Amino acid sequence: MTPDIPGGHPLPGSERAPIRGGVPQGAVHPDAPIDATLVLRRRAEVPDDVLANPIPHDEFVEKYGADPADAAAVEASVRAAGAEVVSTDLGERLIRIRAKASVVRELFGVELNTVALGDSSYRERTGGLTLPDDLHERVVAVLGLDDRPQAETHFRVLPTTPTAAASAVSYTPVQVGELYGFPPGTDGTGRTVAIIELGGGFAQSDLDAYFAGLGIPTPIVTAVGVDGASNQPGQDPNGADGEVLLDIEVVGALAPGAHIVVYFAPNTDAGFVDAVTKAAHASPTPDAISISWGQSEDAWTAQSRSAMDAAFVDAAGMGATVTAAAGDNGSGDNAGDGAPHVDFPASSPHALGCGGTALHGSGSTISSETVWNDGAAGGATGGGVSDTFPLPSWQGAVGVPPDEAGASGRGVPDVAGNADPRTGYQVRVDGTDMVIGGTSAVAPLWAALIARIVQATGTRMGLAQPKLYAGATASGTSAGFRDITSGNNGAFAARPGWDACTGLGSPDGAALLRALGG
Repeated sequence: MTPDIPGGHPLPGSERAPIRGGVPQGAVHPDAPIDATLVLRRRAEVPDDVLANPIPHDEFVEKYGADPADAAAVEASVRAAGAEVVSTDLGERLIRIRAKASVVRELFGVELNTVALGDSSYRERTGGLTLPDDLHERVVAVLGLDDRPQAETHFRVLPTTPTAAASAVSYTPVQVGELYGFPPGTDGTGRTVAIIELGGGFAQSDLDAYFAGLGIPTPIVTAVGVDGASNQPGQDPNGADGEVLLDIEVVGALAPGAHIVVYFAPNTDAGFVDAVTKAAHASPTPDAISISWGQSEDAWTAQSRSAMDAAFVDAAGMGATVTAAAGDNGSGDNAGDGAPHVDFPASSPHALGCGGTALHGSGSTISSETVWNDGAAGGATGGGVSDTFPLPSWQGAVGVPPDEAGASGRGVPDVAGNADPRTGYQVRVDGTDMVIGGTSAVAPLWAALIARIVQATGTRMGLAQPKLYAGATASGTSAGFRDITSGNNGAFAARPGWDACTGLGSPDGAALLRALGG
């Protein structure tokens, strides 16, 4: 509940529902320390031409970062209330604070409670937030007060049953790249790919053994901790470690010359946004940021969706292309209400949504490729129509259907790639050789392809969709794509041209490079 704090201004989009299935355990102790992220407004909105023609970091920060006067006023106000300012970054527009729960209550008009869910407990808030006068309008989001898990991994391990094993095929990422015609003469040298992780870790010994088995020099991989998180491998090959190693090994096998930077953050709305923002503002600016975590749009607050989308705008404005997995639970996205839902952050118009296929082929020849859908037990690609983000101009000609309410919205995904665990990727996790699929594999695959395209063209892509959708119609896809026309993800079926299962289709890397001027 939101306490009645005199003088508080409601913070739009901050309303939060209770944790589904949570068991209340009582109020958080008034002296308990709470860390939170305050997101400041921009000096000016970022125009579309900057997203299509990225500008250098310093210029972007000067024009579109936070106003120093806003930051100073917010810092003074939270300090006067008894909170500590941990850090301020005008370019990232983030102020990290630490305060007792009692101070948080007065600052933001919110009660914090402890809720048990399974074997874990979380800090929960419900309802909306309020802001004091000096924060009102200057602060557009307050994240991290509630520390429930914000996202889920989007990978699927091949079942070990005899039936599943008998019908399955698998590929190394190198073989998948060959099937997709990744442009020859490129390997990502000189480029940087960032990967966002909300748990788990990797061991250098796994990477060395894996890439030695592929006959590829181990790529340079750097771990960066955000908000107190760090690389913590060896926890569970079927858990977050599986996500981390899948992401690194797909990028590393397909763009072995690239520098891979892995950002580890807490699995909260604040941790997720902070990690993406840190990656976007890193030096050098990454060419691609790969995200394989997400959750149904309606599981996010409006303020956290907006803050994440704004971080993607920062990334695109400075030249990074964000690739995001579209989800592994079909058109329902595990929302549990029987209606179609799309996964966020893949549904952001400033992220390249990556759907999944089932791929069969050998060498450089694809024999068949269909929508990935193994049913409720085996998973299916996410995809559909956002009820949060409007239809972008670059999707206007491809026939995105209306949403459940009859309104036009952003269509998901944009692109696709191999994701079926029955045609999965051979990887190594915590010393174990495994076969893993899911749209989690498609986001790093596209990030690696983008790094190789940037290497070949010498030009960062930033927001890639206006270029990728060029020439696409309601019945035909763009140059550089293999159109997927068979299969469904539940509510949506594949068809010629863009569809809400596989987007524009899977890549023909060399043809795509030619279409982009390489």
